[in-house]
Amino acid sequence: MSNTLKVSMIETIRELAKKGWSIRKISEELGPHRNTVRKYLAEESKCTISTAGSDGGADPKCTIPTAGRQSKCTVFDEYIRERLKLGLSAQRIFQDLQMEKGFEGSYESVKRYVRKLGNDVELPFRRMEALSGTECQVDYGTGAWIVGADGKRRKTHLFRVVLSCSRKAYSEVSFTQEAECFLRALENAFRHFGGVPETVVIDNLKAGVIKPCVYDPELNPKLRDFAAHYSTCILPSRVRTPRHKGKVERQVGYAQDNALKGRSFKSLAEQNAHLRDWEIHVADKRIHGTTRRQVQRMFEEEKPHLRALPPDLFPAFQEGRRKVHRDGHVEIAKAYYSVPPEYTRREVWVRHDGRLVEIFNDGMDRLCVHAQKEPGQRSTRREHIPPEKIANPELGNEWMLRKAWNIGDGAHAWAKAMLAERGIPGTRVLNGLLSLRKKHSKEAIDTGCEKALEAQEFSLKGLRRHIANRSETQQTLPFMDKHPLIRATAEYEQITNSKGLFQ
Repeated sequence: MSNTLKVSMIETIRELAKKGWSIRKISEELGPHRNTVRKYLAEESKCTISTAGSDGGADPKCTIPTAGRQSKCTVFDEYIRERLKLGLSAQRIFQDLQMEKGFEGSYESVKRYVRKLGNDVELPFRRMEALSGTECQVDYGTGAWIVGADGKRRKTHLFRVVLSCSRKAYSEVSFTQEAECFLRALENAFRHFGGVPETVVIDNLKAGVIKPCVYDPELNPKLRDFAAHYSTCILPSRVRTPRHKGKVERQVGYAQDNALKGRSFKSLAEQNAHLRDWEIHVADKRIHGTTRRQVQRMFEEEKPHLRALPPDLFPAFQEGRRKVHRDGHVEIAKAYYSVPPEYTRREVWVRHDGRLVEIFNDGMDRLCVHAQKEPGQRSTRREHIPPEKIANPELGNEWMLRKAWNIGDGAHAWAKAMLAERGIPGTRVLNGLLSLRKKHSKEAIDTGCEKALEAQEFSLKGLRRHIANRSETQQTLPFMDKHPLIRATAEYEQITNSKGLFQ
């Protein structure tokens, strides 16, 4: 492609660059080589582009010509911008220009001009107000230092939740932002309010959101269960868009500046006690700058609209992902628990509370429940062992005796007598008896057992010998002197004598 581009292509390149497109992306989208794109972008930064009818003030070295006249809309620039801020369409602006300003240009020229200004006009934000009981917003900030007796300081995290309608708030500090701390603080806020709002707007913190998404974020399963327990809905805000929860963003700063700034505490309990007292005697008594009403009075009106609290607290448990080992078990707190065999080497969700261990698949369908074991112990459920991996001795002597009875009465009688004679080692011998079915028929085994029982032979080697002897006896056919198809010897002698064969 030639290095000299048309004016329309040059303008397109520069517009895309203003929108943040990279040189590579512009080249791939429009076709010119990257060096060509880079050249025209560099020229724009060095000089202005001369236009027909200009005063000649442009750099004469610039060789990028432009065609056509200056837009007739230029003289009405301020008028058009004002109309755009009001949200008027290009069609409406064109009509107003004709009626009020005597505009003689075409509708297409107005459309082009409006499209060009569209990237420069900053639209106002919409302020969203919430009805009573419909929403609360949650966010974290930095709390005051905890200074121990040894003088060491520990950082704290300030949790703050605000009812969007009345601006009633609850504050609490903790050392971490882990899921358990987050949920307990939110639960304490609901108890402090005496009710639950319909929705809870949260930031995309790791304790609550596994995978952020504008349209369908993936919540932590524990947070989903928490929302179901309190009959509320968790709504993560858009990533890097703090204005979507602007009420709590400002409230966190208010608590930091008014309640905690310049203070330090000896413990979390001391700082949380200070925050509770500050909420009641300072934050609730103030006149809010936006509503121009006292927060406490507004909360008294909002409280009846909150949903009722459930009778019990949300269960306390720990959870996380675990990978199933090759032996079909997962490790939880240094103990091991079996899962169905089809989940071997796959990941599952686990929950444990010190009493029970629950294991779930990715869809949060419960697979099994175990009683929690001490470190180093194992819990294996029988249904989690594949049938082909279960040895006969694991099923017990009674089960193997029933299998021996299926072979025959002789086999069953020998097996019982053998167990009585051999004791514990007899379990292996009994398993060996059942394994003989791979090479011998039921009849051969049953007869061999009868012979072995008569001989009081209770070793597997002796049983095999009796079965082999029976098989050899069956294979040796006795000589038959008489048979309907065989003539007597005297008859053969008469036949040979009558024909004179031996004379």
